[in-house]
Amino acid sequence: MERPARHYDSGATTPSAAPVAARTLLVDLEGGLLRSELLMEALFSSPGRMLARFGAGGRAGMAALTDILAKAELDYAHLPYDSEVLNQALAARARGEKIYLVAGRFAHHAAGIAAHLGFDGVVAPADLAAGELPFDRASIAHVSARASGRASLRTWAKALRVYQYAKNTLVFVPVITAHQLNFASLGSALLAFLAFSACASGAYLMNDLLDLAADRQHPTKRHRALAAGDLPISSALSAIPALWLFAVAASLLISPLFLAVLGAYLATTIAYSLVLKRKMLVDIVTLAGLYTLRIVAGAVGVGVVLSEWLLIFSLFVFTSLALIKRFSELSMRESAGLSDPSNRDYRITDLHVIGAMAAASAMNAVTVFSLYVSSTAVMPLYSRPWMLWLLTPLLLYWFGRALMMAHRREMPDDPILYAFRDGPSRITVAAMICIMLAAI
Repeated sequence: MERPARHYDSGATTPSAAPVAARTLLVDLEGGLLRSELLMEALFSSPGRMLARFGAGGRAGMAALTDILAKAELDYAHLPYDSEVLNQALAARARGEKIYLVAGRFAHHAAGIAAHLGFDGVVAPADLAAGELPFDRASIAHVSARASGRASLRTWAKALRVYQYAKNTLVFVPVITAHQLNFASLGSALLAFLAFSACASGAYLMNDLLDLAADRQHPTKRHRALAAGDLPISSALSAIPALWLFAVAASLLISPLFLAVLGAYLATTIAYSLVLKRKMLVDIVTLAGLYTLRIVAGAVGVGVVLSEWLLIFSLFVFTSLALIKRFSELSMRESAGLSDPSNRDYRITDLHVIGAMAAASAMNAVTVFSLYVSSTAVMPLYSRPWMLWLLTPLLLYWFGRALMMAHRREMPDDPILYAFRDGPSRITVAAMICIMLAAI
């Protein structure tokens, strides 16, 4: 997000030869110090309570909502402050000047922010205009910002997690495994990819809104666009329904059944964001199911029958990857000296168990694949099925490498994304694809 241009207004005329430092510095809270909207921060400080109260409706519902906003507990220490404005205010504080926040609403929260930062108090714009001030008006410096409210394309790409679209390439797996590499099938798979990407981006925005407080206390997630204040919360709220409407429109171009699968994916994702991700191991099973659902959607979109072998293999693979992801997150917290995560039902002491389960799931996936290659199911699909045995050592290598990298704290990304960025992993995947094509 482009940094807004600032202007500084002096309320007193000072001698040109020897300017006198302002005795009082006024700092606009919204549009100046805070890189976010205080209303939205209050709304999403306790989203569970907010959603529950919204059900009341009518005047009583609005009164309840107003009460929530007035009494919402904000973490003033982790709000997205503008570092340049804050540094200027702190420098003025060091020079002995008085500092006041200018806030026209949520006086309670404004006072809390002023107290947390060591400012002298809060003044309302109406009091400033009327001259009813707790300080001498003769010498004032005013710090404000004219925020454009527009986020850059790079900020939007970061917020929508475009890099996560790599996961949605799973919808192409049924096309490849069923050997339906024709224009119509690939076109349907591409449309399914776009629908899942739009749906997932909306879900990511919603998840980031619900996790604002936790993300701001996380060593890496605090840099996310919403948590850092790079993207306005109101913009995210507008983008979510737009993305989901696009996903619905793209799904209807494929088939109503595909739309039903996408709806199941979205419903499960919402349930995961609200409840399931806070349940030990339930989150792992849910993540594995969401990955597998992408493959199911790919089969439905193209109109091919999904192999039971592929389903079982996928469940074990994605369970292992989900466990590796949790292992990496917990090990990173351990290395950084952080406490147990507040929004997950795991403890750092669970690392060894999670690592063992990840390895077991990976080996089960390799076993299932070996049984598939040994079965008669491969005969109609491959002219040289014996070549598929070459995939087994490659699978063992990649899973072993992923586990080792996670154990060494060298896997900062999601394991699937890591496979796209890691050189040896890319070579391994390319070799697997070449072997499969040669076996056809």
